[in-house]
Amino acid sequence: MYFKSKADHLELTATIFYDDLVEKCKQGDTRSYETLYQQYAKAMFNTSLRIVNNASDAEDVLQEAFMDAFRFLGDFNYKSTFGAWLKRIVINKSINILRKRKVDFVDIEASPVADVAAHEETLDEETIELKVAEIKKAVTLLPNGYRTVLTLYLFEGYDHEEISEIMRISESTVRTQYHRAKHKLLHIIKGGDHE
Repeated sequence: MYFKSKADHLELTATIFYDDLVEKCKQGDTRSYETLYQQYAKAMFNTSLRIVNNASDAEDVLQEAFMDAFRFLGDFNYKSTFGAWLKRIVINKSINILRKRKVDFVDIEASPVADVAAHEETLDEETIELKVAEIKKAVTLLPNGYRTVLTLYLFEGYDHEEISEIMRISESTVRTQYHRAKHKLLHIIKGGDHE
């Protein structure tokens, strides 16, 4: 197929996630703002809570994220869904909270760490029967760095490269943090560590 211009090609291949509710908000409809908030607030609060591990901080993140989203709604261009755009804001603000707490994400490439897999105990994940409540509780006991990487990967669906970009750490650090977090989580669940 022949396209008249590059713009025509992009126009035909771009996926547009048009949302009537977002459009009403862009036009200043105050009820639509409230509806949009109600539609996404719980999920975004939970996303933040899994990262910051503190309800008060998660509530702050939620409010700031919505304020920014509504302030910059005119910049939202439908290259993703509104929910995906908002989630990115929530995750970035949540990570900023951790940075303010001085959480260190150690760069494995710059650190003289031996091969992690060689020193870790092999755990048979399939033989451990887990309940959802136990997993949620165990995740809250993880150190901030581990919990953040595990949350972004398992619960939010980001891949290692995306997490690396979001957290501004190397991809190898993300992989190592995820590997360690998974083993630490299993150790906690088995009852070996309740810090």
